[in-house]
Amino acid sequence: MGKDIKLNSSEWCDVVFEGKNKQYGAYRLRQSSSKRHIVAFLVILLFAGIVSALPGLISEIKKLTQNQQENIDETFELSNIPVDQEIPEENKIMQETAPPPPPLKTTVQFVPPTIAKDEEVSDKDVMKSQDEIQESKIQISVASVQGTSDKGVDIAELREHKVIVEEKPVEEKPFVTVEQMPTFPGGEVEMQKFIRDNLRYPVVAQEAGIQGRVTLRFVVSKTGAIENVTVVRGIDPSCDKEAVRVVQSMPKWIPGKQNGLNVPVYFNLPIQFRLQN
Repeated sequence: MGKDIKLNSSEWCDVVFEGKNKQYGAYRLRQSSSKRHIVAFLVILLFAGIVSALPGLISEIKKLTQNQQENIDETFELSNIPVDQEIPEENKIMQETAPPPPPLKTTVQFVPPTIAKDEEVSDKDVMKSQDEIQESKIQISVASVQGTSDKGVDIAELREHKVIVEEKPVEEKPFVTVEQMPTFPGGEVEMQKFIRDNLRYPVVAQEAGIQGRVTLRFVVSKTGAIENVTVVRGIDPSCDKEAVRVVQSMPKWIPGKQNGLNVPVYFNLPIQFRLQN
């Protein structure tokens, strides 16, 4: 009978523990050993399968990661396209404000003489008599207009686009420094000579013993004219006023130039008031 019993069967376990205490732990371990062996075998088999498949899995993950990285790089390169590029000056659309319409001259409409029945003639079609026109001194035109000024524009000229409305010149901001600064005619020597010959020391300042330097600032326009004379640093109202008068009486200067064009330029000029001992 012993030959027919399998070593891993429960019958063999009973033979081994016959007449012994079966409550002992070894008996229970023997009873469940076959199940534990099967579970351990399956776990080892599963682990071996995972280990063998791991290189292929890592390879696939690397490929997916590289594809995502390439997509990110392409997106980044597209996002590097400059958006806030400066628009060339010639391509900018300048917003211009239409000038106000010119005032119209008071006129009366010319009505050509036609033969018609009285009931067919409206008030606006009635011809003005020569006496009425001469008395009112109203100009005859293509339409009757109640103008606002005798020096206005005839509506006929507007219709024919003969009126040219001049835009107000844009005030040009003076420069502080330019390529060629403005100069007095004849240079620095002639300017000092002009100041000595024309400067009059105020008597009030002489009696008060006031002397010093008055610093003026003015603009030499693009035509060479002296404009906007102001006192930057003064010593006495009478001396300041005299210095401004002398500068305003100067002849036209040689205007400053920037890029070969005449431009307005700020100019600072000190004028000395000194008492003679």
